[in-house]
Amino acid sequence: MKAVEITSYGPPDVLRVGERPDPVAGAGELLIRVTASGVNRPDVLQRTGNYPVPPGASDIPGLEVAGQIVSGDGQAMAQADLHVGDRVCALVAGGGYAQLCVAPVAQCLPVPRGLSDVEAASLPETFFTVWSNVFDRARLAPGETLLIQGGSSGIGVTAIQMAKALGARVIVTAGSDEKCQACLALGADHAINYKTHDFAVEAKALTGGAGVNVILDMVAGAYIAREVDCLAEDGRLAIIAIQGGTKSEFNAGLVLRKRLMIGGSTLRPRPIAFKAAIAAALKAKVWPLLESGSVKPVIHSVFPAADAARAHELMESNQHVGKIVLSW
Repeated sequence: MKAVEITSYGPPDVLRVGERPDPVAGAGELLIRVTASGVNRPDVLQRTGNYPVPPGASDIPGLEVAGQIVSGDGQAMAQADLHVGDRVCALVAGGGYAQLCVAPVAQCLPVPRGLSDVEAASLPETFFTVWSNVFDRARLAPGETLLIQGGSSGIGVTAIQMAKALGARVIVTAGSDEKCQACLALGADHAINYKTHDFAVEAKALTGGAGVNVILDMVAGAYIAREVDCLAEDGRLAIIAIQGGTKSEFNAGLVLRKRLMIGGSTLRPRPIAFKAAIAAALKAKVWPLLESGSVKPVIHSVFPAADAARAHELMESNQHVGKIVLSW
C-alpha cells in the first residue's frame, strides 16, 4: 500500500509518500480501505518529534480515517453490527495516512447518513475529544455556559455545534474578526477576538459577572490564570493541549473559594475500552444530530494525500476554519 511517511523530524516537506506492507487485522480489529484521512495538530507534533508514538501504534501519522471495511474479526464485527463493505469512520492511534488502515472494531462508527467519506474522516478525533472532555469530564449541562479557546479550530467548530445542540450557551475566542464571524455563523452566542480584547474580562461581562461554567482550553500557559479568574463558582477547566506552554502561575485561593476543578487529558494513549465507551455515547447521542443536520462537519480544505506537506503547512499557518482532510 501507499502511505505518507515521516522521513525525518522536521518541516512539512519531510512528509513523503512511500510503500509499506499491507496491514492485517487481528483479534478485535478490522481493515479499512481508506478513502480520506483527517489531519490534526498531533500529526504536526509527531512530524516535528514532539509527540512520541504510543507503544504498539504505527509510526505512520494519522489519527482518523473513513472508508470501506475490507476484512476483520467476524465475531467482533457482528457484535458491533458491522459488515465487510460497510462505510465507516474510525479513531486510530496511528497509521491513518495510508491506503489501508487497521482499527479496533470498538473505535469504528458507521458513516452518518448523508455524509461523504471526506466529511466522515473529519469527525472521529475532534468528536471523541470534545465528548470526552466537555461532556464526560467537565459535565457540561444544558443551560450552562461553555468558553472555547480557539473556536475556529477543528476542535472548536465541533465543540460549538455539539454544545449548542445539547442546550448550552457558547462563548468562543478566535484570532481575527473574520474567524469570530465564522464561529458566530456556526452558532456561537458570542465571539471574542483575543488579539484585541481580554477574554477573561469579556467573558465575565457577558455572564453578568458570574463567569463561565466550563472552559475547553488548548492553550494553557499564561491563559490558566485568566481562566481561573473568569470561571463561575463550581466551574470546570478542561485542558487538552499546551500550545501556550507548560508553566502557569495562578491564584490558588480562587480555586478554593470558587470550588473549581482543573483537569487535563490526552486521548491517543488511552485503552480501547475507554475509547469504545466514547464511541457508544457518540453513536447514541451525537450521530443522530449529524444525520438530522443539527451538527455538520466543517471542512476547510481537502488535499490529495500526496500533498500532505501542503496540508501541514496550512495547519501550522492557523489560517483555516474547521478541518483539513487528505483524500486517497
